[in-house]
Amino acid sequence: MQALCWNGVRDLKVERVDDPKILNPRDAIIKVTMSSVCGSDLHLINGFVPSMQAGDILGHEFIGEVVEIGTEVHRLDVGDRVVVVSIIGCGECEYCRDERWSLCDNSNPNAILQEKVFQYPTAGIFGYSHLFGGYAGSHAAYIRVPFADHGAFKIPKDIPDEKAVFVSDGVPTGYMAAEMAGVKPGDIVAVWGAGGVGQMAIQSAYHLGAERVIAIDSIDYRLAAAATYSNAEVINYEDADVLEVLKEATGGRGPDCCIDAVGMEANSTGIAHYYDRTKQLLKLETDRPAVLRQAIAACRKGGTVSVVGVYAGFADKIPLGLFLNKGLTMRGGQMHGQRYVPLLFDLIRQGRIDPAFMLTHPVPLSEGPAAYELFNRREDGCLRAVIIPEG
Repeated sequence: MQALCWNGVRDLKVERVDDPKILNPRDAIIKVTMSSVCGSDLHLINGFVPSMQAGDILGHEFIGEVVEIGTEVHRLDVGDRVVVVSIIGCGECEYCRDERWSLCDNSNPNAILQEKVFQYPTAGIFGYSHLFGGYAGSHAAYIRVPFADHGAFKIPKDIPDEKAVFVSDGVPTGYMAAEMAGVKPGDIVAVWGAGGVGQMAIQSAYHLGAERVIAIDSIDYRLAAAATYSNAEVINYEDADVLEVLKEATGGRGPDCCIDAVGMEANSTGIAHYYDRTKQLLKLETDRPAVLRQAIAACRKGGTVSVVGVYAGFADKIPLGLFLNKGLTMRGGQMHGQRYVPLLFDLIRQGRIDPAFMLTHPVPLSEGPAAYELFNRREDGCLRAVIIPEG
């Protein structure tokens, strides 16, 4: 089959690889019909996530058709149209039973490797380096899905592909961001990053009762989408002092909830931006935490900072004095997608969340490398490039 493979930093190629096979009776084989390029994939192609190997298949946000099931798969049938959560959970460990799926004890076969970095292993993730299990990704004609009864969900007939595909990752990540932020009726919420996850965090915050949501970004078309499709107020951080604008917008209090939907490759302005880029280039820090710093500084006293932007390891100049003395709460994590899928389908049906506008660039698999470049450069209004395998 054909697949989009990582061969080095900014070096992607469509290659012929072996078709996946059932390796465990709990596996399913899925014929991929749509596979989205996610913002966190950019950390892989830009070289900020360790343990990538030449030939690794990228992709983790996808839908498809079940074409084969193992003997211990009981909730799926051949022919089912399914969305597969990007996080892999065994369904049996303490964390999975508690619906904290991204903390699964059993789905990462490279647990020993990950313990060296994070002290404890976490769940495997499709197409997201050997640190997270070395699983083949979804930018391919077919994919093997382990623990399929727990990760693959039948898509309701009344939900089209262009909405269902983002329920694999972007929609549950945004929803969990708002949930972790503790959004309550009447709250003012600030969301850094108006990409796919940020857009879904905005819509989810409104669903949870936010009175106002303010999106911060520098890309005009993403800010326009946040205003048009997600009903957010917007701030271009290149044109304004974000902290001053947020103070003025909130009567001097600051937002009740601040969501970091950017992570390790955050851009900013001034000397801080060049400081972070230089330290990251010299490998003196792994992450550029400009957004996290700003969220801590902006949040009102006693508020909550929610972090779903991906961070890889270490960052400095985090204002812990502000965090402590303002009495803030900070929560973060990879999303527990299996917990949210049925709820999110209901919200999509009701029109409370609508991710379809994010599918701006459907492309065949053969154009995958070019689509990644377009997405990485944030050009041509690209919110999400979605790869559609040929045949």
